[in-house]
Amino acid sequence: MPTIRVELMEGRTLEQKKELVKALTQAVVETLGSKAESVDVLLFDIKRHDWATGGELWSEKT
Repeated sequence: MPTIRVELMEGRTLEQKKELVKALTQAVVETLGSKAESVDVLLFDIKRHDWATGGELWSEKT
């Protein structure tokens, strides 16, 4: 059973997450031949102050 872990910066809507989960599941079904019901997608919302790029927290970016 494929499991996909997705880490996202907080702020995505429930509708966006639903669309992402559907698209990822479909991609696994088409690419790996898995059954949709065997594909797990785990979504993790990360706060802006817990995410940094280039040495700078996203909460401090302008």
